[in-house]
Amino acid sequence: MLLFPAIDLKEGKAVRLLQGRMEDSTVYADNPVEVAKNFESQGAEYLHIVDLNGAFSGKPANDETIRKIVESVSLRIQVGGGIRTMDRITELLELGVERVILGTIAVKNPELVAEAARWYGKRVIVGIDAKDGLVAVQGWAETTKMRAIDLGKAMKDVGIQSIVFTDIARDGMLQGPNIESTVQMAQETGLRVIASGGISTLDDLRNLQVEVLKGIPIEGAITGKALYSGAFTLKEALAAAHGEPSNQETT
Repeated sequence: MLLFPAIDLKEGKAVRLLQGRMEDSTVYADNPVEVAKNFESQGAEYLHIVDLNGAFSGKPANDETIRKIVESVSLRIQVGGGIRTMDRITELLELGVERVILGTIAVKNPELVAEAARWYGKRVIVGIDAKDGLVAVQGWAETTKMRAIDLGKAMKDVGIQSIVFTDIARDGMLQGPNIESTVQMAQETGLRVIASGGISTLDDLRNLQVEVLKGIPIEGAITGKALYSGAFTLKEALAAAHGEPSNQETT
């Protein structure tokens, strides 16, 4: 199982939100480039970046920071947040990121997602954010009446192969991921699912890895706040995600 340490960007700084609320943000680093370098030095191979300004306003505001990160590390980077046009998709891919994550646009304009999948294949994935099983959009500010499972099936039909699945109620709360919903999403849609939201202990990662060993198509997991708060080290998290034993005690 892949592990994606996360950097959420707000006005060029690395922050974390509480349950997706822009007003409940904590700045963890003034220099996200150094954060990315530190992740790489600890053994990371992948990086998950969210442009929070883009997610909430639909207008990118952190491209210079993203460009500096891309140029400074050899990590395979995926970026989401406010990506709502083909031009924007192309712009980010040409910037050097490996994959872009489409969120709100998957609900508002699924035809664009289909076109992007035709043009860029596996380099386009979709972020499905759910609250009580229903899809949330516009940076989680708006909950729709669409079931997350149904959106997943629709994305599979237009050529998407992987998604990032987030249970908003768990995000930033360090209460553990919603493994049951993550497994259900993977099983019912056939998509490769990246679990996001709530990972707080190494056992959370081990429990996801157990599902992978059962044949559930969970591609990986994203962790942010737990790393920044010191719940575990990235090295320990990588070992847990890869199914390796660790001496760390978890609670």
